[in-house]
Amino acid sequence: MGFALSRLRMLWFGRKPCRILMVGLDNAGKTTVLYKLKLGEVITTIPTIGFNLETVEYRNVSFTVWDVGGQQRIRALWKYYFRDTEALIFVVDSADQERLEEARQEIHTLTDDLELRDAVMLVFANKQDMPNALSAAEITRALELHSIKGREVTDNRNNC
Repeated sequence: MGFALSRLRMLWFGRKPCRILMVGLDNAGKTTVLYKLKLGEVITTIPTIGFNLETVEYRNVSFTVWDVGGQQRIRALWKYYFRDTEALIFVVDSADQERLEEARQEIHTLTDDLELRDAVMLVFANKQDMPNALSAAEITRALELHSIKGREVTDNRNNC
């Protein structure tokens, strides 16, 4: 985890806003996560058709966050957002066990893309408050994150 934090710190200080791409399956909660980061509160959202773009300030660091829709037909367009991405957040619905295999396939497709090879990656296990939500460790196993080559995997539980 120290290595990932060091890389993020290098990206953040003394530079333009860090470009973050946030993706995941539809209904994973990407837009809710974005606006919780931006506004500090949960707001009502609608499915994202296209993208949302916001600048988020955190401890004097600016992040430009691209929240891209996760519907099946939109996923083919994700690649057009890869350029200059410094960090990738993949949001997973921890309570939707039926779609974990689909999420696993998408994560592995993303990590195989050369344009994202240098991007720091965070898998965000969302909806932990829902009944039957899998733990971060269970999500890590189900998505086979340890099998991704060239990526350090840590289980960091933080109650924001």
